[in-house]
Amino acid sequence: MATCLLASLPAAYADESLFGAIKGAETLPQGALEIVQQANYRSDKGTGTYQAWDSKTELEYGITNRLTGALYVLGQSVNSSGVRANAYIPDDKQYGLRFNGVEGSLKYNFLSPAMDDFGLSAYLSAAYTSLDKHSGFGKDKFTVETHLLAQKYFLDGQLIWVGNLGLETTRARRKPIAGIDDEELWPTTPEMEVALMTGTGLSYRFAPNWFVSGEIFHEIEHETDAAPERWFVQAGPSLHYGGKSWWATLSWLPQLRGGGKEEVQGQTNHNLHLIEGTKQEVRIKAGFEF
Repeated sequence: MATCLLASLPAAYADESLFGAIKGAETLPQGALEIVQQANYRSDKGTGTYQAWDSKTELEYGITNRLTGALYVLGQSVNSSGVRANAYIPDDKQYGLRFNGVEGSLKYNFLSPAMDDFGLSAYLSAAYTSLDKHSGFGKDKFTVETHLLAQKYFLDGQLIWVGNLGLETTRARRKPIAGIDDEELWPTTPEMEVALMTGTGLSYRFAPNWFVSGEIFHEIEHETDAAPERWFVQAGPSLHYGGKSWWATLSWLPQLRGGGKEEVQGQTNHNLHLIEGTKQEVRIKAGFEF
């Protein structure tokens, strides 16, 4: 069964991204090298003008057939005007693409989706960023993520299921802003955050090398006082092409529901969490294998 499934799977299945946010359990073959460029477009906080781009440039390497390592260079741009949220967005901010930090990750495969009928991997990443994702102002942030990644093939690989369970821990400290001394508006004391993330998705090959996918994921965050601070659910479709040496994925991930302690000032839709999220998100990924 495993041999037949392996023969039916395109070579580009190895660790390529079929979804926008959730991750598969596959790893790169030993010695394989891949460069991935990702761009996330986030927009609309329910009031004012808000548009942001996140850039992630990744170099991924197959250390062994079961262990994949990756290094990332992070960047972002922000155009925020007329949006205010205490402790998150204190003022307007506009700039083009800037360097934001670095990240490293390891993925270890315990069970292969093709060889063992059910795939299971562990994922660990650590990142440092110097710019706040939401306001665009300076913020030192250290983040560690751990995930369990599950994957299963159906119909000889034509249908693929993926499930994720993750924990994110963060230590952050906002940098002082000239002219803003209000600790409620922009606190500069260190804070700790813990977030639990769950997600699942299905991908279907509708033509040679072409996949259409749907995913949904949920995140709930606890801050320093350990009380639930905010939560949101995003879901949407993806279109993926996987060739012999390159692949590309386009995803649309609008926020469906969300909530939390605070709201953006002037926010009109109170069924969404728009301080640390947006109404719309589009993700574009492209990978090149060597």
